Amino acid sequence: MTRDEQDGTPAEPDATKRARLIGGPGILLVWLYGVMVVGAVSRSAVQISTQFDKAPLAYSLSAVAGLVYGFITYSLVRGGETARRAALVCCAAELAGVLVVGTWTLAEPSAFPDATVWSDYGMGYLFIPVLLPLSAMYWLRKARTNAG
Repeated sequence: MTRDEQDGTPAEPDATKRARLIGGPGILLVWLYGVMVVGAVSRSAVQISTQFDKAPLAYSLSAVAGLVYGFITYSLVRGGETARRAALVCCAAELAGVLVVGTWTLAEPSAFPDATVWSDYGMGYLFIPVLLPLSAMYWLRKARTNAG
């Protein structure tokens, strides 16, 4: 008999089947992604609402980055194999975005009159945008190995 059954509350079958993704280093990942969500979304919201015509591509990319960070954060907290796979795909897309935008901003700086979250490989964010998806992908692959 599970503790939930002893309390008289029904056990939640989905929660018991889900592999935890936020144990150990996963907690740090959730915290870092949460900070990046707040940073990217708040920055882009202010920039889009006040000076969108100055650098629409840069501000839009920052908003997209914030949404990606939000989805990854949600997936890590939710847990389970489906969420793990979705987070892994989003982390790979995030890394591709950081590499493409980072290279683009170095190769043709005039295309970005203002910085994005991913400009210069995330230099304005202490390179966290390039290190975070690498760390998360490692953790998510390790979580799969541990669950299997």
